Amino acid sequence: MAKKNTETENKGSMDSSSKIEAIKNLIFGENIEQYDSEFETLKKDLDKKKKALESYIDEVREELMQSIDSLSTDVNIRITDLEDSLNAKAEALSEEKVDRKQLGKLLISLGEKISS
Repeated sequence: MAKKNTETENKGSMDSSSKIEAIKNLIFGENIEQYDSEFETLKKDLDKKKKALESYIDEVREELMQSIDSLSTDVNIRITDLEDSLNAKAEALSEEKVDRKQLGKLLISLGEKISS
């Protein structure tokens, strides 16, 4: 009896699928093959465009990474130049600034030389 129920269910599902096919043929008729081919064409076209866009994105990503690397190098060079300039100016200030004791000794020495 269980076997008969299974066979009946299989026939019912086959009947329903064939009914669906029949309804589909009634609604769409002969145009269904044309629709299928158009959908396939659209799908292929979308795949091509997707691949082209992915390729373009990869190219842009590479260009951006190169630009970022270049910019990073330029910034590092400018920072190094600024550090060198700052160090040079700091040294110049140190050389220009004279200690008062040193200046006093130099003036005394100069005075002694003048008086002798």
